Amino acid sequence: MGSIYRFATPSYLLLLFLLVGTVFEPSFAALVKQQPLVLKYHNGALLKGEITVNLIWYGHFTPAQRSIIVDFIQSLSSAASPTPSAASWWRTTSKYKGGASTLIVGKQVLVENYSLGKSLKNVHIAALASKGGLLNAVNIVLTAKDVVVDGFCMSRCGTHRSTPGKNRVPYAWVGNSETQCPGQCAWPFHQPIYGPQTPPLVAPNGDVGVDGMVITLATVLAGAVTNPFNNGYFQGPATAPLEAVSACPGMFGSGSYPGYPGQVLVDKATGASYNAHGVNGRKYLLPAMWDPQTSACFTLV
Repeated sequence: MGSIYRFATPSYLLLLFLLVGTVFEPSFAALVKQQPLVLKYHNGALLKGEITVNLIWYGHFTPAQRSIIVDFIQSLSSAASPTPSAASWWRTTSKYKGGASTLIVGKQVLVENYSLGKSLKNVHIAALASKGGLLNAVNIVLTAKDVVVDGFCMSRCGTHRSTPGKNRVPYAWVGNSETQCPGQCAWPFHQPIYGPQTPPLVAPNGDVGVDGMVITLATVLAGAVTNPFNNGYFQGPATAPLEAVSACPGMFGSGSYPGYPGQVLVDKATGASYNAHGVNGRKYLLPAMWDPQTSACFTLV
C-alpha cells in the first residue's frame, strides 16, 4: 500500500532554526548550495491516459468551496487558460515514464451527515474512498474543517494510497485545515507556527482553508500519478517517500527558500498571490514539481 505525506513547511523550518539559530534574510538563499535531487524510478506502473477523478465530500462544504476544487481539477487538463496555467504545471507529469495523463472530474458523492463521525481513522478514509469509481480512477476523499483525521496537522495534510489485492485502486485524502492547523497545512496563506512571522499571502480564491487544500490536492494527485503503488518515482524509503511534489517542499516561485515561498504573481485588483491560471477565470498557487528531465524542482514563475 503506497502513501505520501505532505509535511507542512514549518516542520522543517523548526529544524533549520535549531541548527542555524537565526532568522533567514533574503541573502541567505545565496548561501545555501543546491544539492542534486534525483527521484529514482522503481519500475512500477504509473497512471497514464485518461484518468477519472471521483470526489467524496465528507462533511459540510459550501457550493462555492466545492467549485474551487472542481475547477482546479478541470484546469489541469484545460488548454484554454492563459499562461502560466495549471495545465502547463500538470504537463510536467508527462515527462515521467509512460507519457501524459488527462484528468477528468467523475462523480461526486456528498456525505454531509457525518455518517462515520467527526473523528476518522485510515480505515474510515479507505471506506469512504470505496464510494468512488474503480476503473482507471483516483478517488479523492475531502474532509471538512470540523473533521479530525488521524495524523492530520501532526504529520500530514493529505495522503495517497492504494487498495490492497490484485486490482489495486489509487485513492487519496485531503483535509481542510482552516480551523485546525492553518499555520501548517494552509501556509503560505496563513502565518506559520514556527519561523519568520512574515505577513501571509492572500489566498487567490478568498478561502484560506480550501486554497490550502488545493496545494495538498496538487501534491497527492501528482504523487498518485507518478507513484500510485509505491513502486514508481520516489526518493528515500518506500514507507515515507519523497515524491514528485513532496520532494520540493515550500517552493512556489523563483528564489524560494525555507520560510519564503518565492516570487509569485499578485492580482492587482485583489492583492491575491498566485502562479497559475485555471478555468472560469480561476487563479491558483501551485507547489513546485520535480522535473525528471532537469532533475530539479520546477516552478511556473
